[in-house]
Amino acid sequence: MKRLTIILSTLLVATFLFSVSSFAGTVIKRIQNRGMLVVGTTGHYPPFCVKDKNGKFIGFDIDIAAIIAKQLGVELKIKQMPISELFDAIDKGEIDLALAGITITPKRNLKVLFLGPYYVTGQSILGKKSVVTKIKSPEAMNRPDFTLVVAKNTTGEQVAKALVPKANIVLAKNMEEAFNMVISGKAQALFADEPFCVVAAFRNQDKDLAVSEPFTFEPLGVALPQTDLLWMNWIDNLLMKLNAVGELKKLKEYWFHSPDWMKNLPKKGKII
Repeated sequence: MKRLTIILSTLLVATFLFSVSSFAGTVIKRIQNRGMLVVGTTGHYPPFCVKDKNGKFIGFDIDIAAIIAKQLGVELKIKQMPISELFDAIDKGEIDLALAGITITPKRNLKVLFLGPYYVTGQSILGKKSVVTKIKSPEAMNRPDFTLVVAKNTTGEQVAKALVPKANIVLAKNMEEAFNMVISGKAQALFADEPFCVVAAFRNQDKDLAVSEPFTFEPLGVALPQTDLLWMNWIDNLLMKLNAVGELKKLKEYWFHSPDWMKNLPKKGKII
């Protein structure tokens, strides 16, 4: 009996090691073979990811993606898609990872692996000063006559439905459409990550906008395939190194505390 137990244990270990080795390193090999890192992003979420006036992707997440590609010794390709498509793209191998100011949630974590958080933020509201100054807590918005717009398939949508279920919650296709609804008066406020709200308010100082303090805790992570242990370990160690040497701190100072990069954004007719 003891001999049988040993044999079975050996077989189980061998099976586990085979399953691990069959997945370990496949993403890195794919990247190296093509000579290119493919990163998915939404492109509508400053200061994390946005297009400048020349149509080039810039942002905090784009800088991190560029560092990853450089460390791998390959070119960087950014693929733009709605956030609802990012996780399927990871699963299908169409992108190697996703960086788009993505909040780590249990539901999303069932589809992809997250590393981080590499940044922590929270959901705030953006609207006219006359509206925002009266909102001291979510309860003030939890009424049928308050129209709150959110971008669909974001944590803003999830949080809004949980915190203010009685409000008139309107789903926009992306952050730009949501913002324009506030400007046009179709919605009283927009619910989104604080950095986005701050950038939108700063870029539109003539619109008399204000941003509330964050109402939630939002940890942001890098989304990766579930199956590649080496890829996960490599990214995790790189993030740890960037944090240790102060590189992440420098990027945060530039993208979240300096308006200098905004001069590269489109001038008119856009929030981003």
